[in-house]
Amino acid sequence: MTRPTLLEFPCDFPLKIMGAADEGFAQAIVEVVLKHAPEFDPASVEMRPSKAGNYLSLTCTVRATSQAQLDTLYRELTSHPAVKVVL
Repeated sequence: MTRPTLLEFPCDFPLKIMGAADEGFAQAIVEVVLKHAPEFDPASVEMRPSKAGNYLSLTCTVRATSQAQLDTLYRELTSHPAVKVVL
């Protein structure tokens, strides 16, 4: 059973991923995103460090083709050990 969605697919869908500002965090996240959205352009990632520089916020806008794709991507991102929050 599919649940109803307010989104019309395909659509551009921004994901904000926050984690510790560690070496390799951005690259690890880009690899996860590319696995689920192969056409994603890594050069389009927007990066914003926290005020103290301890955390990094990444905004990745993917071309979503289905709710299932977004759900799977969200699940993998939230289970990643370096990720604190996904919005």
